[in-house]
Amino acid sequence: MQKKEIINIVKNALREDAADRDITTQALIPLDLRAAARIITKENGVVCGLSIAELAFKLLDKNIKFKAKVKDGAVIKNGSCLAEIYGRARPILSAERTALNFLGNLCGIAAFTRQFVEKVKPYKTKILDTRKTTPNLRILEKYAVRCGGGFNYRFDLSEQILVKDNHIRITNDKLQMANLKYVVEAVRKNVKGKKIEIEVDNLRQFKEVIAVAPDIIMLDNFNLSDIKKAVKIKNRSPVIPLRAQASHRSPVKLEASGGITLRNIKKVAATGVDFISIGALTHSVKSLDLSLEITKKSA
Repeated sequence: MQKKEIINIVKNALREDAADRDITTQALIPLDLRAAARIITKENGVVCGLSIAELAFKLLDKNIKFKAKVKDGAVIKNGSCLAEIYGRARPILSAERTALNFLGNLCGIAAFTRQFVEKVKPYKTKILDTRKTTPNLRILEKYAVRCGGGFNYRFDLSEQILVKDNHIRITNDKLQMANLKYVVEAVRKNVKGKKIEIEVDNLRQFKEVIAVAPDIIMLDNFNLSDIKKAVKIKNRSPVIPLRAQASHRSPVKLEASGGITLRNIKKVAATGVDFISIGALTHSVKSLDLSLEITKKSA
């Protein structure tokens, strides 16, 4: 992760909470009082974000000692100790909520991702995240997906081409849905060196797009039957000259997206799609329940 960007994110969170103006702690806790604490999980999960939690404490007091007891990506059980913290009591108490907010959210994303990854283990399918992330926290949330065993889709709009239905609706008559071949050719002409993905809504569109073979075709809200049909069509599609001339020569990949849950993901993966993208990995996650417990105080 990019250290400078992460530091700024945590600094902003501490500023939002006025951690340096914690009037309760400043009124009750002597400046030189020292303490020991530990972070405990109250439920099973997957660890992610310990370095972010550590940073929250150390930005208030660089002399805080933070000892991680587990590593990011580790599976944890209810009652596990994630970290021990030693130092002045004031910064420990003042940074507590910011540290736990980051840690709980990222552990929650990692744990939720791991559930999907476990479901598709018998298959080659990779679980992808999306850009449906919390503003300004994308770098952290996508890291959490990786900790859970998932893979990152494009980080931002500059990384890969994804032609969606609204791109086509807003363009001129030459780019209507009836002429998706033109879309692929236009993108290849205007943008070099980037992977091209086209979103399709039905099998008719899919058959048109597969003929010019972009790098990836997104099957948006396809039912299970149509996903199976799309995979069969792709598997028997010949390599066409236009594809051979393109910079990317690997076979077309298929991505299923939309309406995919823990209940149906195994059936979707069994169809043979290469990727399954799930926005809920980052936009609908329950934070892991964590607490910070003071275990010792000394002058």
